[in-house]
Amino acid sequence: MAAGGFPCPKIMEIKPRGERYSYEKIKEYIGLPIVVRPANQGSSIGVRILRDDDEKALDDALNYAFFHENIDIIAWQSKTHDEKVQFVRNIGDIRSGIGFPLNAWSGDKNGENYQSEIIFHPERLLTVLEEAVSANTKSIFVVGHLTEQKVIIEEFIDGKEFSCVVVHLENGKTVALPPTEIVKGGEVFDYRSKYLPGLSRKITPINLPHDQINRIRTECERLFAYLEFDVYARIDGFIKADGTIFLNDPNTTSGMLPSSFFFHQAAEIGLNPSQFLTYIIRTSMQARIETAMTINPKTIENMLNLDLTVHHSRKAATKKIKVGVILGGYSSERHISVESGRNIYEKLASSAKYAPIPIFLIGDATRFDLYEIPINFLLKDNADDIHDKVLHFSRHAVIAEIKAEAQSITDKYAAENVIFEPRHIPLENLKNEIDTVFIALHGRPGEDGNLQQHLERMRIPFNGSPSWSAAVTIDKYETLQRLKAAGMSVTDQILVQKAAFLENEEAVLDRIEKEIPYPLIAKPMDDGCSSAVKKVKKRDTMRYFLQAIFRESEHVNADLTEKLGLKPKEEFPAKSVVLIEKLISPEGAKHFLEITGGLLTHYTEKGDRVYTQFEPSETLADGEILSLEEKFLAGEGQNITPARYSPDPVLRKQLADKVRADLQRAAEVLGVEGYARIDAFVRVFEDNTAETIVIEVNSLPGMTPATCIFHQCALDGYKPYEFIDAILEFGAARVRK
Repeated sequence: MAAGGFPCPKIMEIKPRGERYSYEKIKEYIGLPIVVRPANQGSSIGVRILRDDDEKALDDALNYAFFHENIDIIAWQSKTHDEKVQFVRNIGDIRSGIGFPLNAWSGDKNGENYQSEIIFHPERLLTVLEEAVSANTKSIFVVGHLTEQKVIIEEFIDGKEFSCVVVHLENGKTVALPPTEIVKGGEVFDYRSKYLPGLSRKITPINLPHDQINRIRTECERLFAYLEFDVYARIDGFIKADGTIFLNDPNTTSGMLPSSFFFHQAAEIGLNPSQFLTYIIRTSMQARIETAMTINPKTIENMLNLDLTVHHSRKAATKKIKVGVILGGYSSERHISVESGRNIYEKLASSAKYAPIPIFLIGDATRFDLYEIPINFLLKDNADDIHDKVLHFSRHAVIAEIKAEAQSITDKYAAENVIFEPRHIPLENLKNEIDTVFIALHGRPGEDGNLQQHLERMRIPFNGSPSWSAAVTIDKYETLQRLKAAGMSVTDQILVQKAAFLENEEAVLDRIEKEIPYPLIAKPMDDGCSSAVKKVKKRDTMRYFLQAIFRESEHVNADLTEKLGLKPKEEFPAKSVVLIEKLISPEGAKHFLEITGGLLTHYTEKGDRVYTQFEPSETLADGEILSLEEKFLAGEGQNITPARYSPDPVLRKQLADKVRADLQRAAEVLGVEGYARIDAFVRVFEDNTAETIVIEVNSLPGMTPATCIFHQCALDGYKPYEFIDAILEFGAARVRK
């Protein structure tokens, strides 16, 4: 790039077995701050920025980038058990440490007589470190098998960070899509910032004057041509205050999560992910034909057939079933609603049967409004970004220019009725706009039956349970009380009212302690499944929890945030009623596990409703309570499907059948229909009997790509689209019936 006249930062490379680096020379040549990163990884793993004059910090950063770690055994010995477990977890996580397998090198207290062991599992690493204490070992040096051959040390670039996707047109010209500004939650745009909603924001186009945006685009197009890229690339960089553009990370492929830059920028010209991928596949075929030494006639035939399919698909769009995918809302799980809605939209958009229409719900507990949103809104980072765009819509002149430059793509691949600004849909007009609805909302409204009542009145088919059943299952107290009345096992519960707590805190705390022993579970009575759910171990924490949830202000104050150990940007809704539950424990069981089970309903030819209860998943929490991220986001949760009731396959099947029957019984008692997710604990006793204790029922379960309901339906032979299709078919059949 330097040879091609592209501005580049000062750079040095370090090899693990090369000449020992000189810290003073690095400071003299690079200067502070210093960026340390692996040479061959993506841009998210192993990166650190050093601002202070600290040689040890540079040593640590180099080890981090090489996927090495030198573990001081004296420091290890001073940790608590929980701290040791978390330390080993971090080492095993490729995003924050090294990953398994790894080599552990240990010597005696003099640093001699080294021995090496390959470690595949965190339990073994924990054991090795504990044994090192007994053996008087000074340190353990661990090296990941997926290590680096060299590490880059480079000058820190202080400026706006951006990413720009560049594509080839079918006529051979190159077009840079609108560059996206990355507004980070932290200093480094790391793995978590990239892939967890709400931790960073993407602003498209970058917030700069028109001419500077086009200078970035021109420079990215120039690099695309200079490096002889084909089809597409994602080029990351910085623009400094003086206007200097540094393109520091050209990528020949891109992350392809729903809101990744790749789809995010294509949406600005009117392409949904399915359409953009079709374009990429077609252009890739063309590139292979143009660069091949020998032309394969089959590739030409396939490319022409794809052109024909695209043409017919656009003409057939008006005959498809129009599905209003309703997402967003105002609950603490609105961001997960967007993730779910995007996934549903994308699966339906690539089908020959359905034409999805993204509809964003805005409002509060008293009223709500519906807006059809353009595809570029749907692919924003989170619900709050979409909400802001809907209420404060504006056009950027540079987008119009790029749309004109890329018109040959959109004329061929985009939908004929594509919209570029939000459009209000009065609720009473909804039936004129769509044929059926997929509600992707979580919490209120949606899971409480409010929206369903309106759809029932208008005879619009929808997914999930009828309004009366949804109104029951959103209420965790009413749910368990109904199951208890039906003879099913549930935990003990009490309700705490805001008015009573504000009147006399001590009396409320005394009542809780009298009826429910610590540790206990405190959570909202009528919200989603993970927000503000806490395991409370003592009176002070109970007080802080109630003060936070019964607050008058919009946000939890800093003091309570710290006392409750809330994460940055963690949702903690304000409520007027809190549910206190007895902690569910093994109580003498030989095996105890938490599960979540999905179900699906359909009608027989005779018109009888029949349940398919999927094989439940075993859920493993990283902390004391399953977080929203663990439940719904790829790479975060640990779900084992099917659940491990017993190592004996015959007994496992017997226990699994018993648990599935219990979950179906709960669904029948509560009138659940369509599909749902039921969370429960299972106790397996010495006599090999099982007890299922239902925690809650989700009438509109999360439908993000990573949610375990897709694992479960796959065991029954459903691909994700087929599962969604079956849900919609039941909704339509219910209205006909």
